[in-house]
Amino acid sequence: MIELKSPAEIERMRTTGQFVAQVLSELGELADVGVNLLDLEHHVRNQIRRRGAQSCYWDYSPSFGKGPFRNVVCLSVNDAVLHGLPHDYALRDGDVVSMDLAVGIDGWVADSARTVIVGTPADDDLRLVRATEEALTAGIDAARPGNRLGDVSAAIEGVATGYGYPINTEFGGHGLGRTMHEDPHVPNKGRAGRGLRLRAGMTLALEPWLARTTDRIVFDPDGWTIRSADGSRTAHSEHTVAITDDGPLVLTRRPSTAA
Repeated sequence: MIELKSPAEIERMRTTGQFVAQVLSELGELADVGVNLLDLEHHVRNQIRRRGAQSCYWDYSPSFGKGPFRNVVCLSVNDAVLHGLPHDYALRDGDVVSMDLAVGIDGWVADSARTVIVGTPADDDLRLVRATEEALTAGIDAARPGNRLGDVSAAIEGVATGYGYPINTEFGGHGLGRTMHEDPHVPNKGRAGRGLRLRAGMTLALEPWLARTTDRIVFDPDGWTIRSADGSRTAHSEHTVAITDDGPLVLTRRPSTAA
């Protein structure tokens, strides 16, 4: 069942979204050569505690995971792209780091992700990150009343395939609001004009993620961290978006960013 949110409820989600956006901006500034992933995890824990927010990840136990998730942010490095467990690892020059954060404040959730490159970026990595960001922008632009869910998926797919990247369909975007995962599922690949008709009041987390040379994934022994099957580098971009009569409203827009 899809719950349509009122304008007042969307504003409450935007309050949460702005907190998520601010913390992701801080993580982007903190991620540098020599910084440990556990330091980034502890920063997020402190910010959540100070704000009185609730982590959507702590104790999360979906069917695909191995036991409850016991961290508050996903940090995925290089060929890891989703659900990366923060661990004792010092970032190196050129590392590609995907940061994914979802929290609730006063009963309303927001979810966002960004990918940053530590130190000196390689051109191929910049291109990959840019592809996910442009795919996200295209998906957001298609999230309008009267369009269909397939229009959003097709917009994301069009950018990714235009760059020449394959697309995995096992994990994608999703509805959210009172909880982190609600209906509908939003694939990163689809057919325009097909699927659920979009209505004002729907709130979606759109999250294109790509690996450079494969659409296949593997899980680490930790049961959570998802990597490209061939070891190629990856990137992930995500925003929480409200569909309104005036067009898409990005609830997790980061300060001084265009996306």
